[in-house]
Amino acid sequence: MINLIQIDDSGSGSLIGGTCIGAMRTETKEYVYGIIPLEFYHGDAFEKKLYLDKVVDITRSLLNTLEVSKNEKIEICRGYMFDKLRLFLKENQYNFSSTSIKEPLQSKIENTFEEYAISLGLPHAFLNYTKYPFHFHRLLRWVYADYDNRVSLCKTGWKSWKKYGNLPLQLETTYIKYSRYNCLKCGNKINNNSKVKVIKYHSNKPNIIYLHLNC
Repeated sequence: MINLIQIDDSGSGSLIGGTCIGAMRTETKEYVYGIIPLEFYHGDAFEKKLYLDKVVDITRSLLNTLEVSKNEKIEICRGYMFDKLRLFLKENQYNFSSTSIKEPLQSKIENTFEEYAISLGLPHAFLNYTKYPFHFHRLLRWVYADYDNRVSLCKTGWKSWKKYGNLPLQLETTYIKYSRYNCLKCGNKINNNSKVKVIKYHSNKPNIIYLHLNC
């Protein structure tokens, strides 16, 4: 097998969480990763694109951990996240090329980001609903279900957040006779014949969120 290092990212398109940067030596499956903290997606740090500098810092550490030599072949994702990394690799005379990253790294890094998102509180079942990459407006519903506690988990520097992240809410209660819902605050099922809280707002379409009355 060719001696090859793959480098990719996961989560840059997710409203929730930072971004995972991962590297793998394909012949041994040795895998290391780091997370760009959420602070790089807030305020001035995001406007100045400091997350691109953080990609370089993280990747330099990953290459050191894997003990990558200058003559080893490196493949990096061709996405914008690695714009400054490409300059760093060129200046330091690494043997690299930009391409579309496939297996074995692709699944590994996507799973890493999913586990990270779950560690932040996003329910595993909700990942199946949002699909990958995580769907902005579906994640937004999860955020609005417990806004004060979940807003800090969002990439608030995004233009889409500035447009949809502080919408007026209509709060009320109602009675559900036949329930097919889970509470988006605690994650547990809402039973039939339940009185529930309702959050209504309009983003790209009208949204209704159901919560347990005591949540």
